[in-house]
Amino acid sequence: MNIAVVDDEEIIRQQIHGFIKKQKPESEISDFSTGEELLAAGREFDIIFLDIQMEGMGGIEAARTLRQRNADAVLVFITGIKEYVFEAFDVSAFHYLLKPIAEQKFMEVLGRAAGEAGKRKVQKEQQIFIRTKNRGYTLNLSSILYIENRGKKVEIHTTDMEEIIEAYATMEELEGQLGGGFYRCHRGYLVNMAHIVRYDNDSIFLSNGGKVYLTRKKHNEFVKAYMWYLQNGGVSCV
Repeated sequence: MNIAVVDDEEIIRQQIHGFIKKQKPESEISDFSTGEELLAAGREFDIIFLDIQMEGMGGIEAARTLRQRNADAVLVFITGIKEYVFEAFDVSAFHYLLKPIAEQKFMEVLGRAAGEAGKRKVQKEQQIFIRTKNRGYTLNLSSILYIENRGKKVEIHTTDMEEIIEAYATMEELEGQLGGGFYRCHRGYLVNMAHIVRYDNDSIFLSNGGKVYLTRKKHNEFVKAYMWYLQNGGVSCV
């Protein structure tokens, strides 16, 4: 498991590094003192422990950029200020630890984060077969950003294909096949919750910079489903 520790205080980096080695000795740990160093590394990590207040690029800003590159990383923010908790949710943070860091609490969060990272890997490997007029596609579920209804057809928007895949299928059929990691936020849209960066009253913003509509009558239901998704390893209760 690849884990990044990002904090501008060396003593905190050493403390977290020690905790991780104690519980996950097989892990590969990379230390960074700034958000810029993390992004410049250009690597994908399973878990990232990220300080919010740092010189230069702060943790929230680094996380927003990171989400566009690596939507699957489990983010755990570390800070001395409670007020940042709502901004942390905007970038789909898994947890929020306050300084000074208590070892017992850290170990508990690390265990849960490792379990979540494992579940996300499994989801990343899950696939669906889509047949179009002239060919068929086998897609990883994690590569699907959202699906848009186009009458008798659907348009499938993905992270790793520039073209939009058009297929003859109904939203109801695909909703059943894709499972709880996807949410029908509007009659015309089915969104992959793994790629949600933030949302407001009528829109959901995605890791590629795009957005889809969120119907107001489903807003409360969506928030419940999304919070459950974040807290329960990608299993929706809706």
